[in-house]
This record gives sequence, structure tokens and C-alpha cells, in this order.
Amino acid sequence: MSILNAERIILKTERELEVLEENARLLADILVEVALAAVPGVSTGELDRLAERLIRQAGAEPAFKGFQDELHPRPYPATLCASLNQEVVHGLPGPDRVLREGDLLSLDLGLVRKGYCADAAVTVEVGEVSPEGRRLVEVAWGALQAGVAQARIGQRVSDISHAIGAYVRKRGFFVIRELVGHGIGRKLHEPPQIPNFGPPGRGPRLQEGMVLCLEPMIQTKDGPIRAGGDGWTVVTASGGLAAHCEEMVAITPDGPRVLTGWIQEEIWRRRK
Repeated sequence: MSILNAERIILKTERELEVLEENARLLADILVEVALAAVPGVSTGELDRLAERLIRQAGAEPAFKGFQDELHPRPYPATLCASLNQEVVHGLPGPDRVLREGDLLSLDLGLVRKGYCADAAVTVEVGEVSPEGRRLVEVAWGALQAGVAQARIGQRVSDISHAIGAYVRKRGFFVIRELVGHGIGRKLHEPPQIPNFGPPGRGPRLQEGMVLCLEPMIQTKDGPIRAGGDGWTVVTASGGLAAHCEEMVAITPDGPRVLTGWIQEEIWRRRK
């Protein structure tokens, strides 16, 4: 791999992109299966066990289990992040967290295989949800697509950020400003950081070989986020609903290549 020294952004070789895409497609298939199992009466602990079993059966390892950094000194105890309703990210799954009709559930999942990571997220509706909840998920998905459209050689990182933020704002919802997307490769989180708001035309230029995780995190009410009591879960301080979706995108001469293959769309198709 080569490194763009000014920003320490790691540019992937064609062989590395092949492995990353293999991992991304594998993760996408697993995440779809977990999402389809998210029905009323199922616990998030059961979904976590399913996710880990599928990852290990595929010859990979969970990327989140045991993860820690300077912000999270306590290792993450599960394979899956399962965030309900007002929870934005990093919700801890458990046997007592049973899904109910009308819940919004964000599922964030990662794996490691052949030394490279994959990371993706979707928000799914548990049974029939409120019109506001359904629209929130649709807007998060549309914002992700708007961001991907800017992921082209010569654009700047903040062109992605601006596209996501503008899409969300025009539709009456609010981005969560404290959390960002990121690069990915041998590490789960690599430069650059990709906010979901801001003016265009700033930050590093996008180059062939970059692989980015774009992940709009949005809410129904404006305001900050706050930490839950478990050291991991992040919730909306306003009490508004949250939605989160994430895809892995490679910057190529032919335009953005969605390595994970539009997971949210596949879940909706399979649920019809």
C-alpha cells in the first residue's frame, strides 16, 4: 500500500481492493441476514449471537469484539452494535433487550479477514413503525446516496460532508455533528474523518485507492448527543429518534464503487 503523506491517508493497491471488496460483500450478506431476523420478540442478544456465528462460519473474526481506543478504555463486549430508537450508535446487545413492534433498530457490524476490515450499518424497522420513523430511515438512506455521489476523484472530503448535511437539512431532520465517517483498511478506523455536515471544497482531495466508510447519523430533533451509562451507548440528548446507515466506498477512475453493495436497499427488497 502507499501513503498520502500530507494526510496519512492510506491508498490501497488493486489487490488490497479485491480483498476489501470480498470482505465487504461477505459482511453485507451477514448484515442482511441479521436484519431479516430482527422481528418483534427477538432479543438483540440473539441477533448478536447470530452475527458472530455467521462471521466465524465465513472464516472471519468480529472486528468490534474487544475493540477499545482512547475514548473507550473498556473493550467492546459484543460482536454487534444494536442501537434502539433514541440510541445513535454502540448500543450493547443483550438478552433483556427484546424488540417490540414499532422499534427502530440500528445494526452496525464489522469483521476482519485476511488482515483487512469491513464495516457497515443499517437501520431497520421492527414491524410497523411510525410515519416519522419510516421517513427518518429513508432520509438517512437518501443522504448516504447523496454522499456517495460526491465520492469521486478530484472532489474533496467536505464535498461528501456537505452533500449529506444538505440532503438531511432540506428534509427537516438533523445530522449528529459529533460523530463521523472514516477511512478503512487494515485498521477499522483510518484517516480521513468524514463529518456529515459542513461547507464544500475543504479537506483532502479524493484519490484513486481511497476506501471510505460513509455513515450518516441523523435524528428527528436538533441537539447534541450524550453517553449512556454503560460506557459505550450514545443517545440523543433531545430524546428524538435516530437512524444510522453506512456503506464502504472505494474511489476509482470509474467513479465511486460501493463495496458493500447497498445493504439497506437489499433488506427492503427481501422484506417485500
